[in-house]
Amino acid sequence: MPLIETLPVRRDTAQWSVWGTVARIVVTDPALLAEAAAIVVAELAAVDAACSRFRADSELSAACRAGGRPVTVSPLLADLVGAALDAARRTGGDVDPTIGAALCGLGYDRDFAAVTGRDIAASLGPEAVRLQARTFARLVHGQIAETAGARGADPIEHYLSVIAEKTASLIATSARFGGLFSGVTPEQVEALTGYGETIGIAFQLSDDLLDIASESVQSGKTPGTDLREGVPTLPVLYALAGDDTDASAVRLRELLSSGPLVDDVLHAEALGLLRESAAMKRARETVRTYAEEARSRLAPLPEGSPRSAIEALCDFIADRTS
Repeated sequence: MPLIETLPVRRDTAQWSVWGTVARIVVTDPALLAEAAAIVVAELAAVDAACSRFRADSELSAACRAGGRPVTVSPLLADLVGAALDAARRTGGDVDPTIGAALCGLGYDRDFAAVTGRDIAASLGPEAVRLQARTFARLVHGQIAETAGARGADPIEHYLSVIAEKTASLIATSARFGGLFSGVTPEQVEALTGYGETIGIAFQLSDDLLDIASESVQSGKTPGTDLREGVPTLPVLYALAGDDTDASAVRLRELLSSGPLVDDVLHAEALGLLRESAAMKRARETVRTYAEEARSRLAPLPEGSPRSAIEALCDFIADRTS
């Protein structure tokens, strides 16, 4: 039982359950208790309407449904997100009110006795817990940045930053855990972390190319799904940023600028143009650049089958078709 629930409730106190915890108000003048409680209830209701992940009609849910398209939010939601990000920034990710969804996905909104693997996590020590928290913070920051959009920043740099936080952060942490708990040198831990971060970016970028270049029989995915949903991946961003004047490049920019390509004919046209575009070739080179950078990060590791295995992953990601 939370400590607050053991405290006495007198004439100067109002107390009720909210959001899985307990709200408590204590006033100096009992005659004003009802008014004070009404103010707090109204404020909590406004917060709930702004950023509840359990309400389909909340502003946060509406922003998530926008799929990365710009949305207008209330000053309250903007302030709440700002406060959450400020808390994460000030504590290096140790305190981060924005990671609720990620934690709930691991079961931390249930009774801790029901959370599988908690003893394993605890046994890794405080450094592992801090690393895990910072990783969750990066992941959620990336999701928020993706939802908010570039907002005046360079769209390509913004996109690369988003995938670094949403995808690469997870692989970097996995690689770092491997180094930390296998007893390698600090230099090798950093090398593995850098490798994980860079190969994580390369993997996500290669996934973007797969959505465009591969047929379903190869990849198991429906080609052009991101185009149909209006998701701006790297080849699309390169195409939009291009200044080629040939007819196909101009037509491709026109199609991509129109938003989600839900019309089957326009979708097929854009997909065909994108596959043959200079933007697609540039995106492939970007993947190869990140894959080679990841390989170079492994230099501090000793030669042997473990290093060879993760070096081979660089080649696989650069050339993958599924």
